[in-house]
Amino acid sequence: MQKMHNPNVRHFSETDRKRCCRGFLAVCVFLVVSALTPFGVHAQASAPAPLRLKIAAASNLKFVLADLAGLYKQQTGVQVDVNLGASGNLARQILQGLPVEQFISADEAWVAELAKAGRTVDAGQRYAMGRLALIVPKNSALPLPQGLAAVVRAMKPGDKFAIANPALAPYGVAAEEALQRAGVGPLPMTNKVLGDNIGQATQFVATGAAQAGISALALTLAPEIASSLQVLPLPAELHAPLYQRMVLLKGATAAAADWQRFLLSPTAQGVFVRHGYALPQ
Repeated sequence: MQKMHNPNVRHFSETDRKRCCRGFLAVCVFLVVSALTPFGVHAQASAPAPLRLKIAAASNLKFVLADLAGLYKQQTGVQVDVNLGASGNLARQILQGLPVEQFISADEAWVAELAKAGRTVDAGQRYAMGRLALIVPKNSALPLPQGLAAVVRAMKPGDKFAIANPALAPYGVAAEEALQRAGVGPLPMTNKVLGDNIGQATQFVATGAAQAGISALALTLAPEIASSLQVLPLPAELHAPLYQRMVLLKGATAAAADWQRFLLSPTAQGVFVRHGYALPQ
């Protein structure tokens, strides 16, 4: 019997069958790739984010650490984020849980406090010695070349002398020692203005809010500050040595340890000297 032709049934040619096979294979490949690619993402995987370190550092280190962090990033690709402040404030914040891996202090006492509290991996290392500088605004007529005592005696009754707060900043303690040893004695509170850190005390003079003050020599050498000030480095004999110490905190990563080793390297030590620090003894 002759087969009836059904117009609703499509008859596939050899070409149609080949197209179907190719389509089926393409679907299979797609499904396999999807299964092997996490979350079905087919775009090229993005590069990992650059490694970042978070550290806390005394304000006198603002410019030297900017140079050192930039140099370290060029060499390693690691970004160092610096939280600046008075050493005392930073130490207290660390005790309260500030999430940093390293503390670079302006003196040794605050590192010892953290070590005593069990927050550090060891007693830390000296990395530099700080120096003081007497500063007046650029247009000041005070007799800066004659030294600290002459400047203080030439100030008018309403003039202000800026130092960092001795309760928070080692440079403030050293400034008070320098005033005492220079024969000036403690300044009256009406003539003294305290910065929360040595950076703020320096800004008081640079902006004219104070007529004179004592800063960290390292800050006064930075172009951003030097153009606003007259500067006279003070003799080291006027105060106890400002031994500066850094320490890794509990939980610090291997990357933080590498950064600290870099800071103790001859290359980094040369940068500290260029910024007005002496090397530790």
